[in-house]
Amino acid sequence: MKLWVLRHGEAEPTAASDAQRRLTPAGREQVQRSAARLLGQPVQAIFASPYVRAQQTAALVHAALGLPEAVIEAPWLTPDSDPQQVIAHLQGCGYDQLLLVSHQPLVGHLVSLLHQGHRQQPAAMGTASLAELDGEWPLAGLMTLHAVHHP
Repeated sequence: MKLWVLRHGEAEPTAASDAQRRLTPAGREQVQRSAARLLGQPVQAIFASPYVRAQQTAALVHAALGLPEAVIEAPWLTPDSDPQQVIAHLQGCGYDQLLLVSHQPLVGHLVSLLHQGHRQQPAAMGTASLAELDGEWPLAGLMTLHAVHHP
């Protein structure tokens, strides 16, 4: 499996709720730079948190890549989701090459868990940071982290 994990771009500091925070213009630019790293990659699907800033991030990447399949909303990709549950969803998703768009602290813990086998040292994932992993199976400690790109 080839897996990319993208944190949403910079978001406005406040909104009616955390889930409703939108990307800032700077956040949109960050996402465009990260999306450029995915050009030519064989991404089959994009799964994104239902939070507005993640959906906006996923939509920008989707448009940049010109994928035929719509972004898939994944309620298991919110900031406080359990990385083990994310891994369980990945195992049954039916895709071999996918992009996850989510938030901290989840993305840092997920990348660490997949690569190191634990969450004690979360990966440093700033806004619009993109981690690139691959491995036979999406299991704790069994994926190779090739890079974390920062916009």
